[in-house]
Amino acid sequence: MHHLEVKRQMGQGDIDAVRELLEVATEADGHPPLGEHQWLDLVEGGRAGFAGLVAWEPGHDHPVGYAQVTRGDTSWALEFVVDPHHRDTGCVIDRDLVRAALDVVRDEGGGRITLWVPKPTEDRDRVATDAGLRRVRDLCQMRRRLPASRPFELATRPFDPGHDETAWLEVNNRAFAAHPEQGGWDLETLKRREAEPWFDPQGFLLHERDDRLAGFCWTKVHTHDSPALGEIYVVAVDPDFQGEGLGRRLVLAGLDSLARRGLTTGMLYVDSSNKGAVHLYEDLGFTVDHMDRAYVGEVAARG
Repeated sequence: MHHLEVKRQMGQGDIDAVRELLEVATEADGHPPLGEHQWLDLVEGGRAGFAGLVAWEPGHDHPVGYAQVTRGDTSWALEFVVDPHHRDTGCVIDRDLVRAALDVVRDEGGGRITLWVPKPTEDRDRVATDAGLRRVRDLCQMRRRLPASRPFELATRPFDPGHDETAWLEVNNRAFAAHPEQGGWDLETLKRREAEPWFDPQGFLLHERDDRLAGFCWTKVHTHDSPALGEIYVVAVDPDFQGEGLGRRLVLAGLDSLARRGLTTGMLYVDSSNKGAVHLYEDLGFTVDHMDRAYVGEVAARG
């Protein structure tokens, strides 16, 4: 019988143990179990409003499951993973992790919670439904072979750390004003990305008009995938320059940058409800590789 530990701060030993579990699950599933925001919270040991729930079973010196819940400005975020070798029929580790995570939220006064599940299955749907969460959003991961071999004309330059942050944050937050993950970034959020091992300013392309930042295409290389994947990480056009086809050319500039660095597969994420963006990417040769799914619920405070 497994048992759960709830940790408000993660020591280095805890981080290392969970990191090993995440690596095993990533290799088995072909997809990281934690999103980037959650991963950064984990490796930094947790912040205010953080809880890591670690599942253990007797006779095993490694975690058999992990869930992470984090308080945001207006809601909570939850993700979880079970060791691939402990997903037998009748396994309840996933349900217990989600239930315990919701208890953390209850004890903290309740609120709205979003559970993200990569590559959802019928069983994962049931886990969310049994916890009282409803499906609200599907995120497509789309891929295409590189090079794209599509013509484009666009002048870009690399991002200059220490110089371009203010202008980039202004354009990003204007372009993503209503976006739940990409909007509302501050300098600390951006600096945390710049400190990541994958950050490469040469793949962070800026397009300027009349000394203004008009748009950008930020790429990311996933070296741990086999073969390595080149991601269009964030692409956006300042609202003042939209309607000119600039977004399409920025994507092509990003794909060209990835291909010139030796990548043979490009990928990106897009909300399935954003029909205009999905159509654009399909027209550029992208096809859906898989879906990630979000479930939402309201958790009442413990009475």
